[in-house]
Amino acid sequence: MDIERARTALAAAYREFTAAVQETDPLSPTRCAGWAGVDLLFHVLCDAQRALVAFATPADGPPDVDHVTYWSSFQPVPDAPDGTGGGGADAHAWWVRRSASAFTRPSGVLRVWEDTAPAAVRAALAADPAGHVATQGHVVAVPDFLATLATEAAVHHLDLRAARPPAREALELAGETLDGLLGDDRPSRLDLTTYVLEATGRLPSADDRFPLLG
Repeated sequence: MDIERARTALAAAYREFTAAVQETDPLSPTRCAGWAGVDLLFHVLCDAQRALVAFATPADGPPDVDHVTYWSSFQPVPDAPDGTGGGGADAHAWWVRRSASAFTRPSGVLRVWEDTAPAAVRAALAADPAGHVATQGHVVAVPDFLATLATEAAVHHLDLRAARPPAREALELAGETLDGLLGDDRPSRLDLTTYVLEATGRLPSADDRFPLLG
């Protein structure tokens, strides 16, 4: 993964996600079942906070995952007990809702995000492009880690159902990540946004290879 491409994609992803949440009703439903906009924002905020921890947690290489294989543990598990793809997703979703509701107003979550997202981007720009970080039990090369952050931000931007689209740079990385998980040519009938939505289970699909991510 090219470091400059990954940096640009992450900065653009967080910038456009910020603008989208500022323009969206925080109590409106999202594509994530049971989550309003404020819940989704809190979830992405946790991702930015995790990034800051990771940048301060350098690790020795070699990496054990890249920007594609990192997502292997997030792939749906058929007939998982929690009904959402395994990995305790129901428990996480409930924790996010309770945590977001602990703020007096949704604007409180937004204020923390507005402080945290730029800090994560600055840390990304300062990170050693030849270095590695530890996160979620993995060692990841810095450029690949940035790509995972940009991909997640792009997918969750689509979850907002906002009028403002995700950053193109981040959405393209998300599409290429899904290509890697698919291991085959993406369906030619799909534009990039629809491909990401179907391949992540946000839209129903006739393709029995989907969803690739939960």
